[in-house]
Amino acid sequence: MTNPTYFSSFEQGYPYLCSKLGYTFKNPQLLRQALTHRSFDPKKSYERLEFLGDALLGMVIAEALFHHFPRHDEGKLTRMRATLVRQETLVQIAEKLELSNHLILGAGEKKGGGRHRASILADAVEAILASVYLDSGDMGLVKSMVQCWYEFLIREVGEEKVLKDAKSRLQEWLQGNKLPLPNYTLLDTIGNAPNQTFVVECVVAVTDCIPITETGESRRIAEQKCAERMINQLNKLEKPKSL
Repeated sequence: MTNPTYFSSFEQGYPYLCSKLGYTFKNPQLLRQALTHRSFDPKKSYERLEFLGDALLGMVIAEALFHHFPRHDEGKLTRMRATLVRQETLVQIAEKLELSNHLILGAGEKKGGGRHRASILADAVEAILASVYLDSGDMGLVKSMVQCWYEFLIREVGEEKVLKDAKSRLQEWLQGNKLPLPNYTLLDTIGNAPNQTFVVECVVAVTDCIPITETGESRRIAEQKCAERMINQLNKLEKPKSL
């Protein structure tokens, strides 16, 4: 199945998203609600599901860390959990699931760049988790889904690769290879405050490394997203040091 910029209706995108999730709903309206922002329908938005999903995610991640890192104390485990459930990490998962293609937004939120707004994407991930739990009644399924989403992230947090933010890790890599610091340029600001979308470009002085452009609801978020993608690109170039 092709991957369009976005689906024109929930029904059109439903089979594609189910295939990404690895789960088909008995009650598809639960998934629809998990994708619905309050700008489209405040009475049927994902907010209650997001509340439940946040609790489910925190519990599953805490249990996974407890078993994966038996020698870590409570303080270290708490910091690791906070890293794994923070907005930036949830956005990475949303991007893998291509959730921006499926969000149900009001006209104003669409125009204001809501399809790529980090807070909306992160909330939708948690809401989807709750919708799967309520539809299936199977906590084991929820755990398996989270473990699939977080397989590599849990390993990386154990190696302390994601305890630092992406901009810091990118800067350290470049300094370690005696290269200039990255250059972040604000290309555009779309919409009016407080519903603005910032377009940022990141450039590094590395041969064969192309500029990265990202959007975010703040300049900082857009820069972090650029840095994360730049890290991935640099790693694929097989440079002497890994980020």
